[in-house]
Amino acid sequence: MRVFLTGATGFIGSYLVPELVNAGHRVVGLSRSDAGAEALIRAGAEVCRGDVNDPVCLRTAAAAADGVIHAAFNHDFANLKQHSEDDRKVIERLGEALGGSDRPLVVSSGTGLARSQTGGPAVETDGHVTSAEFPRAASEEAADALIAQGGRVMVIRLPQVHDTRHQGRITQHVQLGRERGRVAYVGDGINRVPAVHVSDVVRLYRLVLEKGQVGARYHAVGEEGVALRDIAEVIGAGLRMPVESITPEEAPEYFGWMAQLATIDLAASSALTRQQLDWNPTGPDLLTDLATMDYSKR
Repeated sequence: MRVFLTGATGFIGSYLVPELVNAGHRVVGLSRSDAGAEALIRAGAEVCRGDVNDPVCLRTAAAAADGVIHAAFNHDFANLKQHSEDDRKVIERLGEALGGSDRPLVVSSGTGLARSQTGGPAVETDGHVTSAEFPRAASEEAADALIAQGGRVMVIRLPQVHDTRHQGRITQHVQLGRERGRVAYVGDGINRVPAVHVSDVVRLYRLVLEKGQVGARYHAVGEEGVALRDIAEVIGAGLRMPVESITPEEAPEYFGWMAQLATIDLAASSALTRQQLDWNPTGPDLLTDLATMDYSKR
């Protein structure tokens, strides 16, 4: 397929481009900069110069594609609501460009948006919270609207995606440790976050593009849940700083905007995803990557 990829020069995109190219797909990656364009060309992709917020650029590139993977998102949490609504518009535009065809659109979301029906780990068939409850859900709402219109849309929910350079939200835990001079977790620290190595994520994106079912949610989860206390202990060892438990009342002062996330259990399952797409994660686990990363460069 000729695949249009947003977020092509980002963390996941830098792994996803060669995954798609090596599988025989032609990749057209979106890039705003000369450096990004050069990186895409070196990886064997074509370049579409532009920005996700440029509606003409976005629709033109999507209209010329056999399929689209939308992996871009602005993770500036200080402006999360605005960025989430911007993402809703991007998904709407991509859907319009692909409308009336059987061409797939793969949308990115997060496992933390799933509303568990059992109180246990979130599963693929669980619905999602609303954007009124958490702004990031605007992406899933946009996907829902396109699916209702007959679009061939699939959603990949991401956990903490990692290698030895990036760990998603956990990167903030490292930075907070540096700033505070100690690494903290809340209470007994047994609440968990799901995780997956980036090499496994990009393989799942390809599988969903190639054979995903219309309207399905897929969980890119390699580890159902990693305890925040275990994460804190590994980070503390890497930073050579003390690790301690703090109370829920102390969490806002230490964690700032992440205080609520630091107190809840966000475990998620990928059992259906593995079964339906024969996807079996094989990459390193989160604690291994955290233990082997170079803390002197962070």
